[in-house]
Amino acid sequence: MTLSVLGGLVLLGGCGALVAVTMSHAPKPRTLPLTEAPQDKAPGKDAPSEEPAVEEGNPAADVKVTKCVVDSLTTWPVADVEIVNHGDSKATYVVNVEFVDGSGTRLGEGLAATDSLAVGQKAKEQAQGLVKVPGKVTCRVSKVTRYLTN
Repeated sequence: MTLSVLGGLVLLGGCGALVAVTMSHAPKPRTLPLTEAPQDKAPGKDAPSEEPAVEEGNPAADVKVTKCVVDSLTTWPVADVEIVNHGDSKATYVVNVEFVDGSGTRLGEGLAATDSLAVGQKAKEQAQGLVKVPGKVTCRVSKVTRYLTN
């Protein structure tokens, strides 16, 4: 009986040492910067911007919906979008698509994104809605955000 108790303690101690070693080599969590709502600035003082650089021009002109359907199996709306970088540098795009019914009522929304799209390069992405829709929908690009990338 004493030998089995001693063996159990050795096993328990070994497990504890293994956990301690594993935890000491675990990657540290990354801290992401928080963005806050802009506050009024004092006259004559420019506060540095924490927001990513957004390329000038109209990023919505770089995006078009090429297909808009309701999936027959899930009855969720899907929009195929084509993104062409007409800017002056490589960019990441986030496209918001809204799904509306015949009367213009918004039924849901979806996102499509592509990363590091070169100047003149084309990407084909999908925006997937996550709500069941009873019939035909129209897909509209509601917002396009373009971030400069290196």
